[in-house]
Amino acid sequence: MEVKLSNDKREREMYDNFADLYAIIKVTEKLEKAYVRDIISSKEYEPECLKLIAQFKTLTSSLKDIVPSVERFMETYKMDCPSAFNRLVTSGVPATVEHRAAATTVGTNSSAAIVAECVQHFITAMDTLKLNMIAVDQVHPVLADLFASLNKLSILPVDFEGRSKMKEWIGKLSRMGAADELTDQQARQLHFDLESSYNLFMAALPNAGS
Repeated sequence: MEVKLSNDKREREMYDNFADLYAIIKVTEKLEKAYVRDIISSKEYEPECLKLIAQFKTLTSSLKDIVPSVERFMETYKMDCPSAFNRLVTSGVPATVEHRAAATTVGTNSSAAIVAECVQHFITAMDTLKLNMIAVDQVHPVLADLFASLNKLSILPVDFEGRSKMKEWIGKLSRMGAADELTDQQARQLHFDLESSYNLFMAALPNAGS
């Protein structure tokens, strides 16, 4: 006797999407463990992780009405994947990006180039908001680029507030769908945080002795 798993095309597509989401979470968990155990290199890990994060954001955006909470989805299907949840939902960027500051040593010439890179990313992020580009898939990449650049700059203080603020915002955006938009209040707050972080960044440079 044939057992029907779905009653119509829409329901079948929903279960296919559930299977894809389940697979992305499981693969991310395995990837995180492989990276922590040094089974794969940073060079291999980062592009794969970025791809999984992008797939996750696209899929959860399309499923936001059916799966409003990824945490609840994981509980429902008894998924014990804390590393994947942290990477996909809480952090939203690969571990290599998140911890690059501790793993990278840069010289004076490199520092000057990275300072210029950080300034450019700050300006790009603020301009993005000024142009009313407030969808998550528009804002998240520019903040991720900025955060990655700040992490590369070892001359910044370890407790640099601007880096912490960007990490918080990336975490918030990672819990939203790709097509979701910031509210006026959120956009205003983000612009304020970017501007104040930029000012802190510029003030920190002379003290860093670069």
